[in-house]
Amino acid sequence: MRYDVSIVGLGRIGLPLALSFADRGLRVLGIDNNPERLSALREKRMPFDEPGAQELLERVDLGLSERVGDAADAQSIVLTLGTPAFSHIEIDMRDIRSALDDLLPVLHEGHALILRSTVAPDTTEFVAGYLEKHRSFVVGEDVFVAHVPERIAAGRFFEEASTLPCIIGGVGERSGEVAAKLFEVLGAPIVQTTPVQAELAKIWTNILRYANFSLPNLLMMDCEQHGANVFEVIDLINRDYPRGGMAQPGLTAGTCLRKDFAFSEERSPAPGMLLAVHRVNETVPRFLVEGIKRRVGKLRGVKVAVLGLAFKAGTDDERDSLAHKLVRLLERELADVAIHDPHVQTPTQSFDEAVDAADVVVIATNHPEFCGPAALRAIRSQAREDALVVDPWNCFGAAQVFAYTTEIQALAAPAS
Repeated sequence: MRYDVSIVGLGRIGLPLALSFADRGLRVLGIDNNPERLSALREKRMPFDEPGAQELLERVDLGLSERVGDAADAQSIVLTLGTPAFSHIEIDMRDIRSALDDLLPVLHEGHALILRSTVAPDTTEFVAGYLEKHRSFVVGEDVFVAHVPERIAAGRFFEEASTLPCIIGGVGERSGEVAAKLFEVLGAPIVQTTPVQAELAKIWTNILRYANFSLPNLLMMDCEQHGANVFEVIDLINRDYPRGGMAQPGLTAGTCLRKDFAFSEERSPAPGMLLAVHRVNETVPRFLVEGIKRRVGKLRGVKVAVLGLAFKAGTDDERDSLAHKLVRLLERELADVAIHDPHVQTPTQSFDEAVDAADVVVIATNHPEFCGPAALRAIRSQAREDALVVDPWNCFGAAQVFAYTTEIQALAAPAS
């Protein structure tokens, strides 16, 4: 074996992990079926934004291949594949099974197969059983299978990879030990548990955040119905109260939060609870569009500037972003939609082009560039006089989801 570890899938989970291992002296083989991504990596260009990654990519040596079977050239094989769910709340195992089928003929005793992406409960045991069924391996003795869930926030990989507890759920007697020997080079504390508990810990980490964010979003809709101010109500809930902690509203999305509830919902003893959470967060774009219509009337021919396509501030990650849904809903109202995002790879207009003569400006992503006095001054000077500004993130500190520029000018004193 020429490599210490192979990473199957060089996306936002796999590539930073591969670079981290390589930076610590491991011989790393990266595998991906996207030719454009492999071409970029061979040219030492990051295919997406992750702070610190470009410098590492330029410095370390990283083997590359498009063939999953080549992963067997390493003793440890880490799968960081997409883990989607079908639309009817059923886990899609096709990518994992496809990788296993490619690996089956080339696996040998001593190989470790580690699942890094989020998976449904019992998936790690399924992988172990698949190897035992088709190759007669004894998992935990001949080969090793473990789940080592990734819980790192977008844009914080190199900060959190070495500090967040590394959960390891190994199958059989020695799988956890073997996986720990690989991941301990990152420097994070190791926590050994069972495979299913590792799976549940990752799923429910995301469900907790998704549910927590749905509450202020529902409160925002409730406040609109009753003529109340959501930011003032949240302040009343939280101010000097030991059992407060209500989060702020926003467009809650992203591929992890938006899909991972399905991993529990598929077999839930309380079906519908998490679907309701999902419905709340998914309703926010429609709520914003309806709120605009209540204030400006029909949107046919109305110019609406949408600022932000990424699902999270300061990143270029558009996966499952609700900003795209917002744009589609505005287009269905026949609005003239202009879009600007300085981070994403999707081509967008410049800030000046998007905001110029806009009747409505929506802060869809709370990028730093869209927050604060400078951004507000630019909107006031370039949009139409007294344009409607939709700011569910409270980027301008005016504490108004819907407000006209003159109102914001009065309420956000630093910008005046």
